[in-house]
Amino acid sequence: MDDGRNVLALPHSPEGIELRHLRAFVAVAEDLSFSKAAQKLFITQPALSRQIRGLERLVGCDLFRRSTQRVELTLAGEALLAHARTLLAGMNDAVTAARSVGGELAGRMALLWEPWARASAGDADWDHVRAAVEDLHGRFAPPAEVTVAPVIAGGVPALRIKPDQPSDAVVLYLHGGGYVGGSAFGYRHLAGAVAVAAPATTLVADYRLAPEHPHPAAVQDAVNAYLWLLDATAPAKIVVVGDSSGGGLVMTLLLALREREIPQPAGAVLMCPWVDLDCRTQRPPRESPILFSPEQARRLAQAYLSGQDIDDPVLTPLRTGLAGLPPLLIHAASGDSVLQEAQLLAKHGRECGVDTTITVYPVPTHDFHIFWTFLPEAMQALDRIGAFIRDLTSAHAHPATGQSRPS
Repeated sequence: MDDGRNVLALPHSPEGIELRHLRAFVAVAEDLSFSKAAQKLFITQPALSRQIRGLERLVGCDLFRRSTQRVELTLAGEALLAHARTLLAGMNDAVTAARSVGGELAGRMALLWEPWARASAGDADWDHVRAAVEDLHGRFAPPAEVTVAPVIAGGVPALRIKPDQPSDAVVLYLHGGGYVGGSAFGYRHLAGAVAVAAPATTLVADYRLAPEHPHPAAVQDAVNAYLWLLDATAPAKIVVVGDSSGGGLVMTLLLALREREIPQPAGAVLMCPWVDLDCRTQRPPRESPILFSPEQARRLAQAYLSGQDIDDPVLTPLRTGLAGLPPLLIHAASGDSVLQEAQLLAKHGRECGVDTTITVYPVPTHDFHIFWTFLPEAMQALDRIGAFIRDLTSAHAHPATGQSRPS
């Protein structure tokens, strides 16, 4: 907290303050006990005292008042504490990001992605591709804080995921899977994580899949599920969320709603969205072992379009005017081949007057939110999604139009 006191600049030298000094200082400041802090840091109490005295010499003033009965922070110590915590937290975040890009977490994600990447890259039958998608998502369980129940939403099979203490916000979740795979059941874990972060009752639509049901089957199902929610919920309380191809389907849904003059939701969240069915903007990142390749994208797009006209405005959000759409939150990954199209979508949205926010996370994979159970960046992203949903839906006081089905 900034309380108005100025802190003197510290000397820049090899003999200056080190992280061990700050960790020791924060540990003592939090417990106000040298013995407890020494135990927490797994060092002896005399060694801890030497570190604190060394820090005080470098700072140039006392940070603690010590007596036989108690330890107290001085005013200088209070001024330093918040800054030291921020610095240590930033360092921890930086180390975590480096590890996630180049180390153990990247290898773990690569192993999880491998069956799906192998199945979708070749000429395997679609049942094989779908099994790989379900196997990937089957490795993650829904959060313990949610209950899951089947519903029929406007004729569309769906799952309703409800957190323990939901707000009056409602999420319509459109899952990824390249339009040919994925299911509401498989996506319980990620949709459940969004539901808890919001917190909001979340409807996961089990829309029809290509190639058996090419466009516009998926968007028709998405529109019907949305209209079902509108029967009982004000549009200002609804946020639409989608990952990968589900992010592309979210954009198609918003454009279809505008075309039909149906009220727009409060906002939309696009997680690593695949929105370019022309497959012209994908750029495989260097040194990334986990790719959603242009070759995969072309095969999936062909299955979804089934020879239909790619110039349909609802299918081309990078070229279609976006005026009138609600606020967009876009998440992308630095090591994702669809990064450029996410950035182009954000730029296009702003140029069309749409309130658009994009965050690029230092992660070497497409659709990194899937790995929320162990990837720190995914948890941070979910926290921001929850805050986005809360900010949008709490800013409107529109009452629901009846008894809310999602609750």
